[in-house]
Amino acid sequence: MTEPLTGFDALAPSVQHHIVNTLGWPGLRPLQEASVAPLVAGEDAILLAPTAGGKTEAATFPLLTRMSDEDWRGTSVLYVCPLRALLNNLQPRLSCYAQWLGRTAEVRHGDTTAGQRKRLQAEPPDILLTTPESLEAMLVSTVTSPEVMFANLRAIVVDEVHAFAGDDRGWHLQGVLSRLEAIAGRPLQRIGLSATVGNPQELLRWLRGPGRDASSGRVIDPGGLGKDSDVRLDWVGTLDNAAEVISRLHRGEKRLVFADSRRTVESLTLSLRERKVQTFASHSSLSVDERRRSEQAFAEAQDTVIVATSTLELGIDVGDLDRCLQIGAPRTVASMLQRLGRTGRRADTDRNMLFLGTHEEEFLRALGLLLLWSEGYVEPIRPPCTPYHVIAQQILGLTLQHRAVTRAHVHGDLAAFAPWTLDDGDEILDHMLAEKFLVGDGELLFAGPAAERRYGGMHFRDVMAVFTAAPQFTVLHGRTEIGLIDPMVLRGPRDGPRTITLAGRGWKVTSVDWNRQRAQVEPSDVGGAVRWSGLPQPISTALTGAIRRALQGSEAQGVELTKRARAKLEELREEFTPFVGVGQSDVLVPHDAGRARWWTWAGGRENARTLAALIRVAPELVGEAPTWDNYAIALSDAATMPALRAALGAAIERATEGDDVFAPLIDDKVLREVKFGDMVPETLLRAEVAGR
Repeated sequence: MTEPLTGFDALAPSVQHHIVNTLGWPGLRPLQEASVAPLVAGEDAILLAPTAGGKTEAATFPLLTRMSDEDWRGTSVLYVCPLRALLNNLQPRLSCYAQWLGRTAEVRHGDTTAGQRKRLQAEPPDILLTTPESLEAMLVSTVTSPEVMFANLRAIVVDEVHAFAGDDRGWHLQGVLSRLEAIAGRPLQRIGLSATVGNPQELLRWLRGPGRDASSGRVIDPGGLGKDSDVRLDWVGTLDNAAEVISRLHRGEKRLVFADSRRTVESLTLSLRERKVQTFASHSSLSVDERRRSEQAFAEAQDTVIVATSTLELGIDVGDLDRCLQIGAPRTVASMLQRLGRTGRRADTDRNMLFLGTHEEEFLRALGLLLLWSEGYVEPIRPPCTPYHVIAQQILGLTLQHRAVTRAHVHGDLAAFAPWTLDDGDEILDHMLAEKFLVGDGELLFAGPAAERRYGGMHFRDVMAVFTAAPQFTVLHGRTEIGLIDPMVLRGPRDGPRTITLAGRGWKVTSVDWNRQRAQVEPSDVGGAVRWSGLPQPISTALTGAIRRALQGSEAQGVELTKRARAKLEELREEFTPFVGVGQSDVLVPHDAGRARWWTWAGGRENARTLAALIRVAPELVGEAPTWDNYAIALSDAATMPALRAALGAAIERATEGDDVFAPLIDDKVLREVKFGDMVPETLLRAEVAGR
């Protein structure tokens, strides 16, 4: 009996030829070698590797083999990414690979022009690179027929699948895939590409959706970064000091600096330019052309710095890097691994990362994160629970897609959507009918007047995305778009000309068109205000616990602390001695104004749940103005540890009897802020928000 071909030998001859002769590769990387046989056999899979680990080719080469061997025609492969910039970056490479077979790979997203969309409709590409929002737009389009466009689909590659699975865009993608499978009339092969995650098998189950044979999916992980990592922590105290350190450090090398806010990116870029360092900025509020110019210039330069948010964490190619630096700290070990993986791509270099602490809060987060990393911990990816508002969005999207549907049609097309159940689906459908988001005529359901009024603008454009973007003004220098900025920067009193900072440069505002939401600017020698709206993000129980252990004396093995960082750590350990306790015991410390502060070190979400339980079970311990953060809960001076333990015991007893006393308290304002929440019955919506 002939053994089945595996690895390179299992690829189509034309693909083999071009790997050797066009790319000049001596062979495949371990991940690519291990992926060929299962993917050619049509299995679903999660492929795990650090940044620049060859994941794109590990998925693409087997799919090209299937395309050749099985003679797939039309748009047969979708390649979905979370960022438009990543799609733009990948398209030339995938197009080159597709041309080996005489096939095409094209991009379709929000920046694609009307002319380009017409061409894609007339000449469908074999591989379509896109986002969930653009897939939704194509499904509900009145111009194109999704039944024609997607009838030949066979497979989907989800790049950075961990980034999707962790928020509602992942549920949106799942709903869209269920509808695409209904059109294609077959299950789609689902391939996820991811950096290291703590629960890859669960991520695979999430990606595959319900109703699939558990034995036919696999996680493919070659294991480890494969290189030593030089990781260091420094304390510099201010962002200006960070700019001074970066300007003097590693001159002549290419440095990528991560910061976790657009405001920090702008301020640091401006400070570095003032120090005569060639510096570029990259974040989501810069225009496409501005980001492309920055990333291209950075890729071609040597002695230069690019300062970026997580937009450059997700695989966009900016060439070989010498150094990676981090202002403050990301919120997860997974993000750190992505960023660390940006370096060390050349054979003669190690992966490296230098953390620069500018605020005590960030420095503490870096200490905890590095301790977790040294222990080999990586966070599990947890999809948001009970996405009832996404179910409502998918019902409306499906109605717009078909113009009219029946309940049976809705149930059938969303059968492969994991959160979907008959009972919840019917309850949401009944509510949408009662509130006129849908109207019925016999068995047929149509989009109703409430849907037209609330979401019907610009051909139901609001239905395309599950998130709501904060209002931003477009900043223009002549006809050139620089980027987007919070309108509050353009309001309020001022002395002299109004100046802003954007793209790491100073600009003087010359005019503001409030109706069209545009601001005209001219270059300025000085920078000015910079801000964007955003919500504070809680950190996990694992991270706050690691911060506590670091303050108690635990050391991150394999991490070098500078003298300044060591001195700051000792200072913080002394300062926090009364609050960290011994071992894992929590601490109750008298506070000011008759308050007590309960140091739980449990993380923001757990503290919110605990406070909600105390309010319901023992309100006398809570006082009039209870508050919580990632580390502690502020209570009344009547609180004692025995009373708190008794109250929690009573809460746990009630919870075991079915009373959800730990559900965080939700006010009506929060409910109103959930996009598509008005299409969900209040009981379900309140349960969803509390569960999150």
